Amino acid sequence: MRVLVIGGGGREHALAWKISQSPLVNKVFCAPGNAGIARVAECVPIKATDIDGLIDFVKTNRIDLTVVGPEAPLIAGVVDRFEAQGLPIFGPSKDPAKLEGSKVFAKTLMESAGIPTADFWVCTSAHEAFNCIRNYYSAVEQGTRLVIKADGLAAGKGVIIANGEADANRAIERLMQSRVFGSAGDQVVIEECLVGEEASIMAITDGNVIVPLLPSQDHKRAYDGDQGPNTGGMGAYCPVPILAHDTVDLAVEKIIRPAVLAIRDLGIPYRGFIYAGIMLTEQGPQCIEFNCRLGDPETQAILPMLESDIVPLLVGVVEGTLDQAEVRWRPGSAVCVVAASEGYPDAFDPGKDTSHLLGREIHGLPALEEREDCIVFHSGTTFRESSDPTEVRNVVTSGGRVLTVTGVGEDLLTAAGNAYLGMDQIHFDGMHYRKDIAARSLHLS
Repeated sequence: MRVLVIGGGGREHALAWKISQSPLVNKVFCAPGNAGIARVAECVPIKATDIDGLIDFVKTNRIDLTVVGPEAPLIAGVVDRFEAQGLPIFGPSKDPAKLEGSKVFAKTLMESAGIPTADFWVCTSAHEAFNCIRNYYSAVEQGTRLVIKADGLAAGKGVIIANGEADANRAIERLMQSRVFGSAGDQVVIEECLVGEEASIMAITDGNVIVPLLPSQDHKRAYDGDQGPNTGGMGAYCPVPILAHDTVDLAVEKIIRPAVLAIRDLGIPYRGFIYAGIMLTEQGPQCIEFNCRLGDPETQAILPMLESDIVPLLVGVVEGTLDQAEVRWRPGSAVCVVAASEGYPDAFDPGKDTSHLLGREIHGLPALEEREDCIVFHSGTTFRESSDPTEVRNVVTSGGRVLTVTGVGEDLLTAAGNAYLGMDQIHFDGMHYRKDIAARSLHLS
């Protein structure tokens, strides 16, 4: 098989890495890829949202299967366009992808499908949102937290946890008046803040069969101790010791399966990866959000734990034979830690000039390439251009989240140790990362 992976982040590096190990695959391409993906796939300079360019490439290069990594092309309808031309592609089509593309759509679907979730209010203007916040805080203590969510895509940074009325109002000013995420802030969802341990439950589905992946826990805050602004994710680990098997089963049956069936009832089956962010509350697991793809960085922790071939799963979804695919997990744990650029995440808000923060050489990568207990997945990396074709191409930073170091081991403590030993060998100017990924679970276990 010849496989194309769409995307260029850490999630796509992990996908390309895992797909390249399949005996069913003899060639992997990635569009656009990055400097790390270039070690396991041929990178082609086509943007993930250039659907015409992707279709032309697939036809010209006789691609047998296309796998979509990020949400933007899914929400733009890449699957619909491919299927209209008879091109095999893995991922949900445009309408089901609204589960991530619109927080309003997702919360409304949760409500109609009886999926346990926080109480919420939809606001279509800043005036309406300010009134909603004022009315809410007139009935509760001022320190009560609210969650403010931009309706559309905001690179994982459109969710703001407000610690009181003034904080909530500032969030509305940022999203709906300053419009830091553009049209994503045309509408907002205001919801009560759930309390408990957060976890990520992801699965692969063909619209009927649902195959859960290992549960994981992401770390969204930028700094140690869950301090600082929300990010796209600063690290993750799997499995989650505090998440019992019956709790995962309950989340699948009460959250993921009803969502898949509700989307099917709308007329278009959900086929691809589905991600449920859940909160383990005193009332049981409740859904925080849905995504229409794998999480990043959760994927970088989960796929190294997948012992069986991923390609039959992907093909099973496309061909409707998912019930025949085998899934085996290796024993132990995985912990991944994200190294980010100086100023991330605030300096990387849309519209800000980040050129002075990029192009910084990354040192120490070769020493980790042959280790089996430590894997480096690239996100924001590229090669430094040189006019000398004989010169070794140095890897430099090209984004906010630069790379993820994943450690694997017989238990969570060993995996975390391997991840941080690997991270200690990497350096670039302005690099920062959290030192406490999985620490809370280690303390609780």
